[in-house]
Amino acid sequence: MKISIIGTGYVGLVSGTCFAEMGIITSCLDINSEKIEKLNNCIMPIWEPGLEQMVRRNLEKNRLSFTTDLSESIEDAQACFIAVGTPPDEDGSADLKYVLSVAREIGQKMKNYMVIITKSTVPIGTSEKVRKAVQEELNKRNSDLKFDVASNPEFLKEGDAIDDCLHPDRIVVGTDSEDAKSIIDRLYKPFVLNGHPIIYMDIPSAELTKYAANAMLATKISFMNDIANFCEIVGADINSVRKGIGSDKRIGPYFIYAGTGYGGSCFPKDVKALIKTADENNYSLEILKSVENVNDRQKESLYHKALKHFDGNLKGKKFAIWGLSFKPNTDDMREAPSLVLIDKLVADGAKIVAYDPVAMEETKRRIGDRITYSEDPYLAIQDADALFLVTEWTEFRVLNYPELEKMKTKVIFDGRNIYDPEEVKAKGFKYYSIGRK
Repeated sequence: MKISIIGTGYVGLVSGTCFAEMGIITSCLDINSEKIEKLNNCIMPIWEPGLEQMVRRNLEKNRLSFTTDLSESIEDAQACFIAVGTPPDEDGSADLKYVLSVAREIGQKMKNYMVIITKSTVPIGTSEKVRKAVQEELNKRNSDLKFDVASNPEFLKEGDAIDDCLHPDRIVVGTDSEDAKSIIDRLYKPFVLNGHPIIYMDIPSAELTKYAANAMLATKISFMNDIANFCEIVGADINSVRKGIGSDKRIGPYFIYAGTGYGGSCFPKDVKALIKTADENNYSLEILKSVENVNDRQKESLYHKALKHFDGNLKGKKFAIWGLSFKPNTDDMREAPSLVLIDKLVADGAKIVAYDPVAMEETKRRIGDRITYSEDPYLAIQDADALFLVTEWTEFRVLNYPELEKMKTKVIFDGRNIYDPEEVKAKGFKYYSIGRK
């Protein structure tokens, strides 16, 4: 069985590699020739645990290939996944120009029946636009080739994407074709031996499921951050509240940790796109608009704590930042809370020295030399007026207090609540966290 994956971004590269791992002949395509050359030499464009080793293994076994030639990629393929980017437009809507451009090229070059599957996160109705674009190109060729479309949204977590792909909680598929269903059943059979289901539904429902899932998780995060801010006002402890509600099976323990807000490639973009789609249909998603507002505010929370501690004057202060990526185990800086914090501190005249295990090169690409970068977390804190913990990488979990004596003043702003307040205070530090006394 052969498939084609169009787009070697996060979703396309991880998905294609995992399909190949299951023994499926997989051709991954991208228009960026430099990127394809690097991938053929096993140089990864993203940092994801385990990905490089899996790519190398499947390249050596000839189950995985990378190309810039669409005709080559889709030749004899039974399924073609569209996994190109859908960046947010200025109004927050998802930009479909790449998705529809790929659909048109498929219509121009396909030579056999296949299922064309949208794996990119796309608004409701996109699959029908893909169907129309492909059919229009076939009509121009006077071709009577048959094809089907389907929607198969991804639910990968950055940092755990390989495991999520190989052992999914569920696989959601929207299709109106029994032929397409038969191919997709065969394609995903190796992935559901753990007993977790393939959930079939109509195409619009599948498209909405992806947005609804991310919107729900974003809502849980913003809700907890809102409650955490209220905890500080009334003297409650958000960690106690979290344990109290997380033990309720109806709520669960996941995505209810207070912090500096959500970021990344999915939640911010998908919440905006869902709000925009609803607005276009004359319906206002008021809860999600509040979710977005709370998140924007939460990204400034550590800045306001610092402003208050230093009596409104941050000019000339030196601050260390530990953690730049939007979450651990990734170098993704999209919508990262650290970028908001850096912008606010630098605008007030502060100097920043930052450390992150893997995201410093990506940060440099985005903001250049506006800050200084350190190759060691404890070199970053030397003579610092305060330390900001922004991303909870495991190497930050246990503090080396003798090394922290290098700080100019003993102040820690913990944006992820990973330290014990009593322990930190006992070592002589002024300690600020999110939603705790």
